[in-house]
Amino acid sequence: MAALLARSPFPSGGSNTLLDFGKVGSFLMSVLSLCALLDSAFFVPATRWEDRLVASLARVGFAGCVCLISGLLFHVSQPEVSTARTLPVRLFLWAIAGFSLFFVLGWYVDVYYMPLFWRNLPH
Repeated sequence: MAALLARSPFPSGGSNTLLDFGKVGSFLMSVLSLCALLDSAFFVPATRWEDRLVASLARVGFAGCVCLISGLLFHVSQPEVSTARTLPVRLFLWAIAGFSLFFVLGWYVDVYYMPLFWRNLPH
């Protein structure tokens, strides 16, 4: 695959330009899939945390696939960089770590801390 991309069919470097546009498009799709994951994990009103978790697991898989494909495009353009060290894959890993931390903290606050507020409301 890299040998096909190394030689340009056009003297102006047309296939490299197409690869760059593909990288930009796939990176934007990676960011959009992570935004959809963020939306399903935190911004769905009137749902329980268990339901949000189940809905988010499918989006985690989808976002992972999109980010991996985008990382492969980044890897093709720079073969010396491993796929795990490309920007879309790193963005996915950091986003999953942050979303997981905030999800667990939100769940904890909702279960253990918010009942203290509901008990002390004036009647």
